Amino acid sequence: MCAMVAEVKPQSKGTKVLFKNPILEKLSRTHIAVPLVIFFSYAAGLLYWSVTHTTLTPLLTTLLFFIGWVFFSWVEYNVHRYVFHMGTHTEKRAKFQYTMHGVHHEFPKDKDRLAMPPVLSITIATLLLFAFRLILGDLVFAFLPGFLVGYAMYLMVHYMVHAYQPPRNFLKHLWINHSVHHYKNGAVVFGVSSPLWDYIYGTMTEKNPTQTQKAA
Repeated sequence: MCAMVAEVKPQSKGTKVLFKNPILEKLSRTHIAVPLVIFFSYAAGLLYWSVTHTTLTPLLTTLLFFIGWVFFSWVEYNVHRYVFHMGTHTEKRAKFQYTMHGVHHEFPKDKDRLAMPPVLSITIATLLLFAFRLILGDLVFAFLPGFLVGYAMYLMVHYMVHAYQPPRNFLKHLWINHSVHHYKNGAVVFGVSSPLWDYIYGTMTEKNPTQTQKAA
C-alpha cells in the first residue's frame, strides 16, 4: 500500500515540545558536540583494542575502516529514505515518523535536534558492536570504527548545513542538496554526508513533490 508521507511547513525558527514528560523531553535534545565526542571516542577505543588485542594487519585495518565508512553512507541513505520518510497511512506510523524526523522538517533550525540523543547513540553503537561481532568476529574492531566515524561525519555535515552559510568551495553542493530535500522536495536527495547513493538509486533527479512514498 502506498501512502503520502506527512508534509509539514518548515519554520524559520522555533522548536517543538515532543514529550509531556520533562525528562523524556530533555533526553530528546542534545548539543552536537556530545554525540561527536561519543562516536569519535568509541571509534578510537575500538581501534586501540584492534591494535592491542587482535592480529589484524595495518593494511587490513585501514581497508575495513573505509569499508565501514562507505557502508554507513549506504545505511544513512536507506534509513533516511525508508524509515525517516516512511509512509504514514496509520496514526501510529504518522506519530512515529513525526517524532523521529518530521519534527526536524518542521523546525530545521532547531540545533538541539540535529543529532541523535546521547543515551540512544551509546545504546545503538553498543548493539551494533555485538551484532557485527557475531558476523565479523575480530574484524569488527576495524570495521565498526569506520562506521561510527562515518556517522560522526554525517552529524557534522548535517549540523553545518543547518547552522552555517554554505562555503565557497565544492562542499557548497552538500548545502544545496539538503536544501532541496528540506525546502523543495522531500522525495529526493536523501544523502546528507554524500550524494553517492542518490546517484546510484536515481533519487538525485527531480520528482513530483506529490508523488507518494512507498512504506518501508
